[in-house]
Amino acid sequence: MLLAFDTASPTVTVALHDGSDVVASATATSAMRHGEQLAPLVAQVLEQAGAKPADLTAIAVGVGPGPFTGLRVGLVTARTMGHVLQVPVHGVCSLDALAVEAVETGTVDGDFVVATDARRKEVYLASYDREGRRHHDPVVDRPAVLATDRPVVGEGAALYPDAFPAGRAPLRPDAVWLARAVASRRVDVLEPEPMYLRRPDAEVPRSPKAVLPDAVPGP
Repeated sequence: MLLAFDTASPTVTVALHDGSDVVASATATSAMRHGEQLAPLVAQVLEQAGAKPADLTAIAVGVGPGPFTGLRVGLVTARTMGHVLQVPVHGVCSLDALAVEAVETGTVDGDFVVATDARRKEVYLASYDREGRRHHDPVVDRPAVLATDRPVVGEGAALYPDAFPAGRAPLRPDAVWLARAVASRRVDVLEPEPMYLRRPDAEVPRSPKAVLPDAVPGP
């Protein structure tokens, strides 16, 4: 069984795939509480399916791009579970999972863009072909710089309709489609490492600069 979860957006989402399709899923009802919500949601999904952690054969986790704190919660959890259970951990670009959902649900039928909220009045963005294959690595920039008239999947279009007037659902990653994408090999599998496109907000303070003593005056 494949356990999938994504914490790259404000919403925590978890799903369980039994090899044929998703058999249980859950999404957090409140935002920005990743650390508190992920473990209970995993337990809830396993209970719904009548499964135990020992039944898992693989884990899939969204690697972003996304905020540092949320990504860290998901990736640390995935790597820890993979190590304890001795199962592989597959990283997936969270934008790719959104692209697969858009293609499979018919909200797009040609080339399109996925844009998600990067905060700081910016978006994460990547473009895709009609099959949901990504053309380039994701980028982060202001909506005005990345503006397009093409269909735009993701929360970026909802937040910045002037830059992305052709908004489409879905808005945030869904672990149901993350699980299906991995199980059907519709996405590239990556190392379970965070896809950061800029430095995290919280950084280790640098050591203060040494203050040179005043020059010794001459005689």
